[in-house]
Amino acid sequence: MIANIADFLASRRTTNLFDPDQRLDDAQLRDLVRIASTAPSAFNLQNWRFIAVRSEEAKQRLRAVAWDQAKITDAAATFIMVGELADHRTLPARLQGAVDAGFMPAEMVPGWEGAARSLYADQPQRQRDEAVRSATFAATTLIHAARTLGLGAAPMIGFDADAVAREFGLGTQDVPVMLLAIGVALPENWPQKPRRPVAELLQFA
Repeated sequence: MIANIADFLASRRTTNLFDPDQRLDDAQLRDLVRIASTAPSAFNLQNWRFIAVRSEEAKQRLRAVAWDQAKITDAAATFIMVGELADHRTLPARLQGAVDAGFMPAEMVPGWEGAARSLYADQPQRQRDEAVRSATFAATTLIHAARTLGLGAAPMIGFDADAVAREFGLGTQDVPVMLLAIGVALPENWPQKPRRPVAELLQFA
């Protein structure tokens, strides 16, 4: 089983050409987000949101502020991966499920909140860094979730972040981290591009 999972992960490739006639229904999109939301986040902040851009009108608005990339309108949906600035005040609510489940003692929650406060309060760069990290973890999980449904995925950084925020009503606490197109891949897509050898990447300490 482990070998199969390793092969699955190692065989991922970016999809740039999508079948524009294939769509995803609400249940499929919800399931993708459900799986993506199992990604790790610091303190279990879960400081991410997913905007599924799927209507033709919304796709055109997104494409106009994203370098006119055709995959945005061809894919079944393009997610705007939103990271929320890390905020310790959200922790009690986001840890409540663990308390209710009985494996996290309620008296631990203030300690976690205090640790997050000391790390992020009045630290705008750390807050933003955490937003980017969390949304990226979620996006990676979403990519692999899509593959389990036989779908391709394309992460994109080519967009005007301020314009995306305006067009899709993002708040001051929201960071549009990346776009992630999801849909049925056409056979003309390239295979995975060769990777650098491990010897160039790995250092033992």
